[in-house]
Amino acid sequence: MAAAPVPGIPELSNPSPLPPAPVRMSRWPQTIIAGGVILFFCSQAEVVLVVLLLSLLLTFILAPVVDFLEHARLPRSLASAIAVFLLLGFGLGITYVSYSQAVLFIHDLPRYSAKIRDQVASWQISAEQYRAPASSTAPANRGALGGNTPNWLDLATRGFGSAYPALIAASFIPFLVYFMLSWHRHARSATVMLFRMEHRHAAYVTLGLIGKMMRTFMVGNLLVGLLLSLASTVAFAMLGLPFFYFVGPLSGFLSLIPYFGVILALFPPTLVGIDQMDSGTIVAVIAVVLALHLLALNVLYPKFLGNRLQLNPLTVSIALLFWGWLWGAMGLVLAIPVTAAMKIVFDHVEMLRPYGNWLGE
Repeated sequence: MAAAPVPGIPELSNPSPLPPAPVRMSRWPQTIIAGGVILFFCSQAEVVLVVLLLSLLLTFILAPVVDFLEHARLPRSLASAIAVFLLLGFGLGITYVSYSQAVLFIHDLPRYSAKIRDQVASWQISAEQYRAPASSTAPANRGALGGNTPNWLDLATRGFGSAYPALIAASFIPFLVYFMLSWHRHARSATVMLFRMEHRHAAYVTLGLIGKMMRTFMVGNLLVGLLLSLASTVAFAMLGLPFFYFVGPLSGFLSLIPYFGVILALFPPTLVGIDQMDSGTIVAVIAVVLALHLLALNVLYPKFLGNRLQLNPLTVSIALLFWGWLWGAMGLVLAIPVTAAMKIVFDHVEMLRPYGNWLGE
């Protein structure tokens, strides 16, 4: 028997059953495959990507110079050419000044390496004698250590390949910088037009933020590196280190590498002064490098870079480890700007925003 309708309430027809909820397929397999393809591409196209990224970084450094010359009513193409020639002149000047010192340093490098081997062998013999005085094998250990000596030059240049392909690839950098400077407006607008209409504003803003970050990063690091190089050179000259004209700038710019820089910056002065440094000089060199690194980290970096990068310390460490493993020495140079640019992109893509938050402070 059907129930009687209630007065004042409209009678409802039997509702149709709801369609089954669509099963959302997991995208993790596609993400893993895409990540593997990108990683393989970055590994195989190392030379091309490194040259492009270095050219892009140099472009951001020279962009203010080109803008200044363009405001002086010079054509953009001519202003870009002048900026590139200034860059080449600066590089040739630095090379000319440091060439003689670098040649002497490389010439004496085997002697320093032999002294380092002897010192390490002496420490190893002392440790073995301390552990087992009755079974000292000093001559055998010294010979074994000397027979498997690493080539310091090969370790330092890992990731560059042989010299000839590296020079060929580097020869493209001035031309790429020139075209990036002279065609930057066209390249930026054409890049924005690649996106759909509703995403073009976000793409335009993202490119602008990446440009500001890159310019701040490069100019800030250049100024900090010059200050550290000058201070290191003066300090090493006062300590009487040989080749201080070459070792000072090298140690100063190595100190710019986050976290690992203080260790790398100690290597050049220790290497050239191992045959004449006593314990007091060693302590003084360590104190100078450590003080300059702390000064750069706590005073100079906040002043020149501010919070443009917005990367947390864990992200910086992982980025240095990953890009250094992938591209060697050049990966350490490019790790921070590449990761910071990725964070900016993640922050402006809604589905990638959680990854940007993880990379940030």
